[in-house]
Amino acid sequence: MNIPKVVPEKGFYYHYKHNPDGEINNYAYEVIGTGYHTENNCRFEDVNMVVYLPLYESSVYKAGKFFDIRPLSMFMESVPKGGKIIPRFQKIVDSNIILKLQEIRKQMYEIE
Repeated sequence: MNIPKVVPEKGFYYHYKHNPDGEINNYAYEVIGTGYHTENNCRFEDVNMVVYLPLYESSVYKAGKFFDIRPLSMFMESVPKGGKIIPRFQKIVDSNIILKLQEIRKQMYEIE
């Protein structure tokens, strides 16, 4: 079993496509945890996954308020944007933004 040494902390993250001039929850997510795909015929080379909630009305949300999953290596990688290399997901540490995202999560998913 391939257990990763580094996984994202639970909490709120912005995807690199987040527009800071847009809605506070555009491309915002809450990481719920990580998991391991146990099937031998998994289509991903990376069987370690990150489980998270979209905090905007994505297609996954509209399909039934599902969790998103993404291979851990993809979640943790860096991507090019504006001539720089930045993390694909950046943890949100601003307590005011976190409070607002917690309220959005509560309304969208009816969970505390």
